Amino acid sequence: MRAASLHLTAVLVALLTAFVLRVPAAHCAPARADAGTITVGLTLEPPTLDPTSGAAAAIKEVAFQTVFEGLVKLGPGGRVSPLLATHWSVSPDGLVYTFQLRPGVQFQDGSVFDAAAVKFTLDRARAETSTNSQKPRFQRIAEVTVLNPLTVQIRLKQRYSSFLQVLGWGDAVIVSPRSAATEGLNPIGTGPFRFVRWRRGYAIELDRNPTYWGAAPRFAHVVFRFINDPNAATAALYAGDVDIFPAFPAPESIARLRRDPRFAVDVGPSEAEVIVALNHRIAPLNDLRVRRALSYAIDRQGIIQGAMFGLGQPIGSHYPPQNPGYVDLTGLYPHDPAKARALLAEAGYPHGFDLTLSLPPPSYARRSGEIVAAQLAEVGVRVKIVDLEWAQWLAQVFGRHAFDMTIVSHVEPMDYDIYARHDYYFGYNSPAFDATLHAFDDATDPARRTALIGDVQRKIAGDAVNLFLFEYPALGVRNVRVRNIWAPTPVSVLDLSKAWLAGGPTGAAQGRGGAPAWLWVVLGAPFVLIFGVCALRSPAAYLVERLGGLALTLLAGSLLIFLLIQIAPGDPARNMMGMSADPAALATLRHQLGLDAPAWRRYLTWIFGAIRGDFGLSYTYRVPVGPLIVERLAVSLPLTLYALILSTSLAVVGGVWAAAQPRSVMAKILDAFGQIGLAVPNFWLGMILVIVFATGLKWASAGGFPGWSGGVGPALKALTLPAIALAAPQAAVLMRVLRGELLSAMETDYIRTARARGLSRTQALIRHALRNALAPTLTILGLQFSFLLAGAVIIETVFSLPGLGQLLLQSVMQRDLVVVQNVVLLLVLAVTLTTFLIDLVGAAVDPRLGEGRAK
Repeated sequence: MRAASLHLTAVLVALLTAFVLRVPAAHCAPARADAGTITVGLTLEPPTLDPTSGAAAAIKEVAFQTVFEGLVKLGPGGRVSPLLATHWSVSPDGLVYTFQLRPGVQFQDGSVFDAAAVKFTLDRARAETSTNSQKPRFQRIAEVTVLNPLTVQIRLKQRYSSFLQVLGWGDAVIVSPRSAATEGLNPIGTGPFRFVRWRRGYAIELDRNPTYWGAAPRFAHVVFRFINDPNAATAALYAGDVDIFPAFPAPESIARLRRDPRFAVDVGPSEAEVIVALNHRIAPLNDLRVRRALSYAIDRQGIIQGAMFGLGQPIGSHYPPQNPGYVDLTGLYPHDPAKARALLAEAGYPHGFDLTLSLPPPSYARRSGEIVAAQLAEVGVRVKIVDLEWAQWLAQVFGRHAFDMTIVSHVEPMDYDIYARHDYYFGYNSPAFDATLHAFDDATDPARRTALIGDVQRKIAGDAVNLFLFEYPALGVRNVRVRNIWAPTPVSVLDLSKAWLAGGPTGAAQGRGGAPAWLWVVLGAPFVLIFGVCALRSPAAYLVERLGGLALTLLAGSLLIFLLIQIAPGDPARNMMGMSADPAALATLRHQLGLDAPAWRRYLTWIFGAIRGDFGLSYTYRVPVGPLIVERLAVSLPLTLYALILSTSLAVVGGVWAAAQPRSVMAKILDAFGQIGLAVPNFWLGMILVIVFATGLKWASAGGFPGWSGGVGPALKALTLPAIALAAPQAAVLMRVLRGELLSAMETDYIRTARARGLSRTQALIRHALRNALAPTLTILGLQFSFLLAGAVIIETVFSLPGLGQLLLQSVMQRDLVVVQNVVLLLVLAVTLTTFLIDLVGAAVDPRLGEGRAK
């Protein structure tokens, strides 16, 4: 019977999905764009679109060399070539750089690119109020002088031989003085693509720049889709939702993708060094013999095989193997447990010691940490693993330096200079290293520079500053039709300006514009109608009392939410700026965000602002929180109502049927469905639905949301699989509750009387029992609405939906306190209002409840 019920349940779900999804293509299938559209998958969403005001890698992935350009461009190996500057000269003393600028270039807002724009950009980057993550490098500039509209001169305070390479980074792109203040939200550059729209939590869209000074890109449209879940990323590739994933987050799926002829897998070098960072401030890690012992205990190749499925290149120092001047130091500390034990004994630890390994969330860190702990245990070092979220890691490890060891990937190019920062989180302090690095920066002779960069690597490795594991590979997966897109440089992996498509169109067209006004009317009208009808039937004193209680609940909830958020670990500014950010830039950003104000002032500002409808600015996105929440509610609220309608319909039909014929075969099947629904997690059901109907049958997208402006059909189609995944468990709960209440009601005297008067069992159940069973059922229904609205974050992750749950999760991870406190307060309001409405509806259904309140 259980097997039969499972089969029938699967058939019912398939028929329902097929009915909804197999809508005529003219109405609901997402229209395919022309051959000029490419969809790029990204694991992280950028916090801003201004590469000069944040260190997050996602900013550069979206905006650098697409919207923005610099004076120069870095090629493979860091080779410098002209871009907005056609050529340049350097004075004999290495202090003065004179650039000739490209004529006829204009910004996308129509303003002219000239020497004044270059001066403005560099002065802005090195200013005291700058939040540029590389501000210390730009503060080596003494003066920027405009010689004529197409000639600019830069004078340095001291020789800095890496200056040209720095000008090729995303932090040095040229911005328009006219639009600099709004670049984070509406980027204006000189690049081959122009910004169109940012659907936060879902996608960023670019169009070909019609006024671009260079060769026009082959693609007319670029869409960056944000998919942070590895399983969802894999499903999106198989379903054809994305054309290329330049930093594919699931190395465990690479072997399977390589066997599929639809995809090409490109594994190349990156700038990401994965290290076990050691805290030099504590014993015994401040002992060189101990650090060398730990280095001998590590088997890099074993870690690469176990944690990265064989993908990655061993490193022996903090320097990418593909860059000029690389020295292979992996043989300095070969895997030698006996040597490690001997060094530990020499240092006074013959029986080992205890350490804590603090791990951030990425899978490479968690998997590598387990293997590192096991390898160190072989030499007597007992390791306790502590898993941290990013906010905790940044506050505890990076901020307070409260750690023994940690595993993290350093992705910034040319970041070996962090070893000269004595206040950096691993606390290395070596005058000899500082002198070597200074000599390297001062050198201009290529041979001398090559020798010195080798000395930099040897000093870091010789002092065993950290345990150097492997260079994280650039794992790129693309549709085989996408050609000429990879650009293996220190600062970029994609070249969208030269890429092209073989063999026809790709990429789904994206709807544009926000949620239409009619959507809010449709969604809000039922609630207003229910409140109005039920309020008319309720005593006025009761309404006033409940509304007053609602206000007090919100006030108490707001205070509790604010207090809890204040004691939570993490620094929003550090999340935005990254690990390599200058402390002065961090302090400037904290002041701009208002984080240095007293807590009581921030609370009062929030509350009085919320009363006026001003919920503040998001720390991450730098946009008003109110519209940001409304944008996400346009996904979460319809999804919640869709799931609620499905679950209620299934539950009412199933519950009434099972109560009307309790001994029938169908009743037993429905009972089995209820048990299965209670046992099956909705995220598991969601993944099964994706595998069957998206990647298998291709009846639907594997995730994402096209927007309401593209039509009701495509929007509902995108929400159907998530709604089914959410509805099935809730339908099982509601059906069992309703069935139980109906069966209990059928045993009462008034039902026996109705039966005695000639009503059939079904007639008595529907006419009399159902009404009395609705009161407890409505209570469960109200709780389900609150749960679906607040608890759909897992389903939104599985299906990559830009909903309220995803916004809350992202905001918690990014320490966007303003968004977190407003979203949580909104959820408190939703739960309270839902309870209020359910009470009113219950009183309308059963007048005895209303009479009891009125007394």
